[in-house]
Amino acid sequence: MTASGKKQRRYWGTVMPAHADIITLMAKQAEDQGLEGVFSPQIWGPPFTSLAVAAAATKKIKIASGIAIAAARSPFETAVTAIDLDRISNGRFILGLGTSVAAITTGLFGAPEIKPLTHMRETIAAIRHVINGAHKGLEPFEGEYYSSYATSLAPMGTPLRENIPIWLATLRGPAVRLAAEIADGVMGHPIWSVEWAVENIQPDLAKGLDKAGRDRSEIDLNLWFFCAPNEDEKEAIEDGKGTVAMYAGAAQYQSFFEAHGFGEEARKIQQAIQSNQNAALLVPDDMVRTFVICGKSDFVRKRIEQAWTVADSMCVGSPYVGVSTEKMMFYQDAIAKLLYQD
Repeated sequence: MTASGKKQRRYWGTVMPAHADIITLMAKQAEDQGLEGVFSPQIWGPPFTSLAVAAAATKKIKIASGIAIAAARSPFETAVTAIDLDRISNGRFILGLGTSVAAITTGLFGAPEIKPLTHMRETIAAIRHVINGAHKGLEPFEGEYYSSYATSLAPMGTPLRENIPIWLATLRGPAVRLAAEIADGVMGHPIWSVEWAVENIQPDLAKGLDKAGRDRSEIDLNLWFFCAPNEDEKEAIEDGKGTVAMYAGAAQYQSFFEAHGFGEEARKIQQAIQSNQNAALLVPDDMVRTFVICGKSDFVRKRIEQAWTVADSMCVGSPYVGVSTEKMMFYQDAIAKLLYQD
C-alpha cells in the first residue's frame, strides 16, 4: 500500500530477443522507470537467453520467463536453467510456464501429444523435485510423462534459492484452478478481456485456492493486457486486428471466443488462416475493443483501473502482429506515460 492507502501499482515490462545492447537498454529503462520486473516470452526460441542479458544489465528488477513453453524441453533442463538464471540474477528470477497449443508443442517442437494440464502438474512437480534436491542427491521421480532424475548435481553447488517461484499462465477456468492450487503466481493470458479477468476467472481462482487450503495472499495474480492508447481510436482498432486474429485463429481457443460471443468470427478467422488469407480483415471492431484496451487515454486509464480491482501486478503491452516496430514503440511510450511514468 502507498502512503495514501491506495494499492501500489506493480507494473512489469518485456524484453524481446534482440542485440544485447538493445536488451540492455530496455532492461535498464524498465528499472529506471520503477517497474517490478521484465518478462521475456518464448515466441520460437527459449526466453532464457534474453533474460540472462537483462539480469546482467540490472540490479533490482525481477526477471521472468513470460512464458517458457513447458513441453518444449525436459523438466530437468528447465529446472537447471532456472537455477542458473536465479544465480545470475542474484535471486531475482521467476519461472513462468505455459502449456501453449498443440499446433506449436507438437507441430513445431515435435513433442508427443499430451493432456496439457496433467502434463503441467507433473512438469511443475518434477522441476521442484530437481531444484529442491539435485544438490543433495535425488530420490527417483516417477510420473506419467517423466521418470528418473535420480542423480546429484553437487558440483553445481547449492542453488541460491531452493524454492524458485513458479508462475503458471492461464486461459480458461481449469488452468486457473490448477495455477491457484499449485503455482506461486497466476499469469493472465494477454488475450483476456478485462471482464474475463475481473469477473469470470475469480470463482475458479477461489476454487483452486480452496482445494489446496491456500489463502489469496499466497499467490500473485499477474494480469496481461494488450493496450493501444491512441487519440485516433480507429487507428488503434486497426492496429489491434492482427493480434486478435492470431489468437482467434487457434482452434484450441475456440471455446474462449465462444464464451465472449465471438465464436462464429473465430471460426471464419481459422478458415481464413488455413487458406492463407489475411485473417485480420475478418476481425470486427467490437472484437478488438473486447480483447485490446485501445483508444483515448481516459478510456484506457479507466479500463486499467477496473482490472486493478483484482490484480496484484500487471504487464501491459502493445499489440504486435502486423504492427511496425516504430508503432509498437509509440504504444509502449504512450503506455509508460499514461500508467507508470511520473
